[in-house]
Amino acid sequence: MTDLPPPRPDAAVAPSADMCHRHPGRPAGRRCTRCARLSCADCLTPGAVGSICHDCRRASRPAASVRARQWSARNSGALTRAIIAVNVAVFVVMTVADAATLNGSVTALHADLGLYGPFIDGPQDWYRFATSGFIHFGAIHLAFNMFLLYQLGRMLEGALGPVSFSIIYLTSIFGGSAGALALQPNGLHGGASGAVFGLMGFAAIGFWRRGVNPMNTGIGSLLLMNLLITFVVPGISIGGHLGGVVAGGACALVESDRRGHTRRPSTVALLTVLCAVAFICCVVIASR
Repeated sequence: MTDLPPPRPDAAVAPSADMCHRHPGRPAGRRCTRCARLSCADCLTPGAVGSICHDCRRASRPAASVRARQWSARNSGALTRAIIAVNVAVFVVMTVADAATLNGSVTALHADLGLYGPFIDGPQDWYRFATSGFIHFGAIHLAFNMFLLYQLGRMLEGALGPVSFSIIYLTSIFGGSAGALALQPNGLHGGASGAVFGLMGFAAIGFWRRGVNPMNTGIGSLLLMNLLITFVVPGISIGGHLGGVVAGGACALVESDRRGHTRRPSTVALLTVLCAVAFICCVVIASR
């Protein structure tokens, strides 16, 4: 019986040429549209044209700092300026046209438009959930809120668009009203701070969803500093600020998916639903 010679090294079985380039044991049915490498179904992501592999998708995503600059477009939009103008106009009417003051700097318009639990006695008073976000108690209160609104509006409105931005702003107002009624129902609440805190919460969560550390953008430290002031300085609507942050953060979770991609075209619809939920929370809390 003749012994067979040992197999030559080049006689080893080569892997199939139709296998995935990342998973040699998996058959690949398609190629990446960009690099043309064979890939299995788990390694391909649908693109604008064809499908792309994980490596090409990662290479196409800009660095975190670039994504932060793209998302925080430096654009002072018309809507932000319009909201500021309305707040300033209401303040002027209160301080100039309304000479009948109720208590110090509190005018009759504060009582008519402000958020005060005992004054809410049915649907005819639900307008206060929104109007309270446009009255202020003094020039410093107004100036501080408008400065933050201008800075946040420059960062967010250009990237989100006026429709989404307006819904997020209103949702934050309702969230602040719900928080104020829940924690301090017997206080007279007013000011754009609930909405401003909502925009800060939205920006912080939005950056985090896009893979950017909020503490590296200035938003994180700004939010933490203002939350500290909320609990340290007396006379501040704690519930209004916390409610605004929660509402704004919820808007950020709705606005984008886990990878930080905006949910278009469903973004406006989802934000509108969330706005309605915030309003319903105001109604339920006020009706207790």
